[in-house]
Amino acid sequence: MAEPAIDVDGARFAYGANEVVKGVSFQVAPGEVLGFLGPNGAGKSTTIRMLTGQLRPSSGHVRVLGHDVARDRSTVMARVGVSFEEKNHYVAMTGEENLRFFARLYGVPHANVRALLDQVGLGARGRDRVSGYSKGMRQRLMIARALVHDPDVLLLDEPTDGLDPVSAQAVRNVIRARVAAGNAVLLTTHDMHEADELADRVAFLNEGAIYALDTPERLKLAHGTRSVKVRLRDGDGVREVSVALDGGDDAAAGARLAEVVAGGDVLTIHTAEASLEEVFLRMTGRGLA
Repeated sequence: MAEPAIDVDGARFAYGANEVVKGVSFQVAPGEVLGFLGPNGAGKSTTIRMLTGQLRPSSGHVRVLGHDVARDRSTVMARVGVSFEEKNHYVAMTGEENLRFFARLYGVPHANVRALLDQVGLGARGRDRVSGYSKGMRQRLMIARALVHDPDVLLLDEPTDGLDPVSAQAVRNVIRARVAAGNAVLLTTHDMHEADELADRVAFLNEGAIYALDTPERLKLAHGTRSVKVRLRDGDGVREVSVALDGGDDAAAGARLAEVVAGGDVLTIHTAEASLEEVFLRMTGRGLA
C-alpha cells in the first residue's frame, strides 16, 4: 500500500485554555480528495495551519509526504500548494505579477503564469491590477497561486467561496485534473454540495473532533433515510407525496407507492436520499452553516 501523502495522528491544538482540535486522526492518499465538512469554528482552518507548520500540535504528529511538518517545514512547503480562505494578494500588482513573484519564491522563475490564469478563467485579466478584481476573481487567483510550483499536495480552504457557478465549476475542474495527476487534496468546507461533488471521502468535524470518516455515499446510506417522491397534478397546482423505503417492510412500501401512482396524474417520480447536511445534523446535533 502506498504511503499516505498526508498523515495526521492524534493531533491536538489549543488557543490558551480553549482546545480547538481534539485528537484528530486521518490520512489522505495520493490521488484522493478528503473533504473536511463542518461549520465555522469546527477546527478546519486550525488543522490546515498545523499541516502548513504555522501552528505546532501540542500532541500527536502531522506528516506530509513522509516529513514531520514541525521539523521539516521548508521541505514540506516546497511540495505543498495552499489556498487559504483569507486573500493576501499584492493588490497594487497585476495578476501575472503576483504569480511571477510567488513563483520566484518557490524557485520556479519560468512558471507559465498565463496558462495558470487561463485554467482559473482569468486569462483575459492577468495584466490588470488585483485591486480591480472582484472577490471571486481574487479567490481564483489564490487557486492559481497554489499551483504555481506544481505541488504534490493541495490544502484548499473553502476554494469556491464567493464564486459564481461558472467560476466554481472551473475551479472544481482544476482540482479534478490535479487529482487525476496524483495530487492528494485536503478540502475544508462547510458546503455539503462541494464535498459531495469533489470528495472521495469526507470527515465530519465538529467542535474539534471527527465524528465520522467515510465516503459520502456510505455515510448517507448508513445514517440517512431513503424515499421515493411522487409529484402529482392537484387541480391547478402540484402536490408531492413521499414514500419511505427504509423500515424493513419492502412489500408495504411497494404497495403504498403503487397506491400513490394509481391515485392521480403523475408528473414525476424520483428517489431521494439524505443529504450530507442532514446526516451531519443527526450525528452532531448542529448544522453545517
